[in-house]
Amino acid sequence: MVDPTGAALDPAAPGADGRVRLRAGAVSLTVAVILLVAKYQAYLLTGSTAVLSDALESIVNVVAALFALGGIAFAGRPADRNHPYGHGKIEFISAAFEGGLIAFAAVIILWEVGRSLLNPVEIRDLDRGAVIVLAAGLVNLALGWFLVRTGRRYRSLTLTADGQHVLADFWTSAGVVAGLMAVRLTGIWWLDPLVAGVVALNLLRTGYRLVRHSTGGLLDEEDPELLARLLGVLRRHVGQGVIRFHHLRAIRSGRYHHVDAHLVVPEFWSVDQAHELAEELSAQVIQELGVEGELAIHTDPCHRAYCAMCDLEDCMVRREPFHERPALTMEEAVRPDMPRA
Repeated sequence: MVDPTGAALDPAAPGADGRVRLRAGAVSLTVAVILLVAKYQAYLLTGSTAVLSDALESIVNVVAALFALGGIAFAGRPADRNHPYGHGKIEFISAAFEGGLIAFAAVIILWEVGRSLLNPVEIRDLDRGAVIVLAAGLVNLALGWFLVRTGRRYRSLTLTADGQHVLADFWTSAGVVAGLMAVRLTGIWWLDPLVAGVVALNLLRTGYRLVRHSTGGLLDEEDPELLARLLGVLRRHVGQGVIRFHHLRAIRSGRYHHVDAHLVVPEFWSVDQAHELAEELSAQVIQELGVEGELAIHTDPCHRAYCAMCDLEDCMVRREPFHERPALTMEEAVRPDMPRA
C-alpha cells in the first residue's frame, strides 16, 4: 500500500502511525511550554503589549497542544460497539476547540491593545526582548513545519491544525519583532499596540479558518479533493462487467475513510457473481487510494440502459452494439439515480 505522496506504508501501519502521531503531539506540547516561559520573560523585560500578545498566544498553544495530544490518543482507539465508525471525529472537535481558543486569545489581545492606547506604558530593553521573541519564532517555524508535514503524511487533522496554528505563531513573532524595532528606531510608542492589534486580527482569521474546516468535517461536508482522487481510481476499473458507478459518497473520520458507491453490473449476472466482484473491487480501490478505510458497494442491474457504453463481450441481453466507453465524470459519479431504459 502507498500513501498519497507515493511513500510505501507498512502493513502494520495503524499502530506505528498512532505512535508517530502521539510522539509529534508530545513534542508540540513540550516545545509550547518552553516557548511560553521564554516569551513571558521577554514581556517582563520589555513591558511591550505586542510581546504580551505573543505570550498570550503561547498560552493558547500549550492548552491546544495538551488537548490535541488527548485527541490523538482517543482517535487512535479502534472501532467498538458504541462507536462502530471509530473515534476519529474527535480530531475535528480538537481542531475546532483549538480554533476557538485562538479566537479567544485574539479578543483578549484586542482588550490589552485598548488598555495600552488609553494608558501608555514604558517600553524598555527592546534589544534583548526582540532577540528572545525572534528565537522563539524560529523554533515555532521549525515545529510548525514538522507538525503540518507529519499531520498530512499520517492523515491527522489534529496535528495539521496544530501545525498551522504554530506557523501562524511564527508570523506573530515576526510581526512583534518588526514592531519592536520600529518603536526603537522611531520612538513612536503607539506602534507597539498597533502591532499587537494586527496580530490579534491575524489570529481571528486563523481561528475562523480552523473552526470552519472542522465544522465541515463534523457535518460530513463534501470533500472535493477526496472525491476527485476516488474518481481517478474508479475510472481505471470501468469495463468488462464494471459498467458504471453512481451515488458516490465519501466521508472521513479522523484518518479513516468511509466510501459508498453504487455499481452497475449486467442484469443477467447472479447475486453471487455481482457480490464477488463488489468485494474484490472494494478492497482494490481502497488499496489504490492509499488510505485506511472501507468502500461499501451496492450493485444495481443495468436494465439495458448502458448497452452503447458496455464492452462486455458475452452479453445475452444487449439491445444495441457497444459504441464507446466515455470517461466517468464527477457529475455522473455523484448522481443518486441511474438512467432507465
